[in-house]
Amino acid sequence: MVGVTELGYIGIEVSNPQEWKTFATEVLGLEMADEGEADRCYLRMDYWHHRIVMHVGTGDDLLYLGFRVAGGEEFREMQRQLADAGVGFRVGSDEEAAERHVLEVLKLTDPGGNPVEIFHGPEIQANKPFHPGRRMHGRFKTGAGGLGHCIIRQPDPNAAYRFYTLLGMRGGIEYKMRMGKQVAQPVFMHCNERDHTVAFFDIGGTAGPRLNHIMLEVENFDDLGLTYEIVTERKIPLVMGLGKHSNDQMYSFYFKNPSGWAFEYGWGGRPATYQSEYFVKDMYRQAVAGGGAEPKR
Repeated sequence: MVGVTELGYIGIEVSNPQEWKTFATEVLGLEMADEGEADRCYLRMDYWHHRIVMHVGTGDDLLYLGFRVAGGEEFREMQRQLADAGVGFRVGSDEEAAERHVLEVLKLTDPGGNPVEIFHGPEIQANKPFHPGRRMHGRFKTGAGGLGHCIIRQPDPNAAYRFYTLLGMRGGIEYKMRMGKQVAQPVFMHCNERDHTVAFFDIGGTAGPRLNHIMLEVENFDDLGLTYEIVTERKIPLVMGLGKHSNDQMYSFYFKNPSGWAFEYGWGGRPATYQSEYFVKDMYRQAVAGGGAEPKR
């Protein structure tokens, strides 16, 4: 069985591109690559041509997740795995692959309706060093761990678990979150050295964005502090304050972007354990104690 190796890129739709360009460069520190395409621009965080694509539209939400496989042989074997499991997909045209700046791409949808792309051969611009949109002490942590992680909406977490297992990921429940009389049990899936690459849980109904948040990790702790200062000075709404997660040991905070969902900005995440364990959180108690910001202990 072959599996995906990383979350390589993400496509999002934005209704306010100018505000997003300012946010992406001056707050997140990403490099904007505007190649003259009226309907999109690219965001870089390492030597890849891009890691995030901002498409101009009205959705303000996730457009697609791009998961990488190692090469052409794995790309063809993935097609056989999907076909044998009865999962529908289509192989993208040469033009569609060129649009994503990859050698080959196939397109499908996960059980929650989230568009997924599987690709190999991203365009690497070794002659174009990453140039952050504002001052940074270090760089983003990508490498074998991919661009970071995301949490997405899944009305049926069990079906989503089976789907992402089919893509070669593994994982399970890492938290039991007590919210009054209810207990939420988000599922975390990994495919490389990151504790998780994609996570999901049933957050009720189908309203709201598909995308809960994207996590970006920095190599230098000072960049976490610098970004927190920028977010605070610009009065960007916080979703969760500074604190440390129990599962991946990431020290991070969450804040809203111009589309209303969130970015997590983190440092110091531990590698995946490859063995199951879980932690308990009382979300109501933490919200009361922390004034709405989760201390994440």
